[in-house]
Amino acid sequence: MEAMASSPYTAQAFESGLTKRDLCDRTDIETFVRAFYARLLVDPELAPLFLEVAAIDLDKHVPIICDYWQKLLFGDTTYQRHTINKHRAINAQQPFTARHFALWTHHFTTTMNARFKGPIADKAKRIALRIAHNLSERLAESQNPPPNN
Repeated sequence: MEAMASSPYTAQAFESGLTKRDLCDRTDIETFVRAFYARLLVDPELAPLFLEVAAIDLDKHVPIICDYWQKLLFGDTTYQRHTINKHRAINAQQPFTARHFALWTHHFTTTMNARFKGPIADKAKRIALRIAHNLSERLAESQNPPPNN
């Protein structure tokens, strides 16, 4: 009985229906990406950016995003694109706002926390925050270039 008290399989874990584990492969990344996009595409502020402005096709987009995260988390070299150019094109049609980036990071973190737990999941959340910050700064620079002296 004492062993059960210290086991990760507590009543709380059983109540939640699952015990979270860390991301460990492409299947986990795809599970996360699909759940994340399910949140994004029902968000009233973000959905129009993805569905109307970027006009993403999930069947084509999800494998690309999985390649991207597999590169960032596990060092895979399949992904060879430059993400900033895609985002600049979207930003030219509909400027991203600080609120868009805040919502994106909120959905990313909430989705990750709901499904995965561990060092790789934590790394993904840190990278996502950095991505949002860097994109926000770079897109703002392209909208407001520094004056020529």
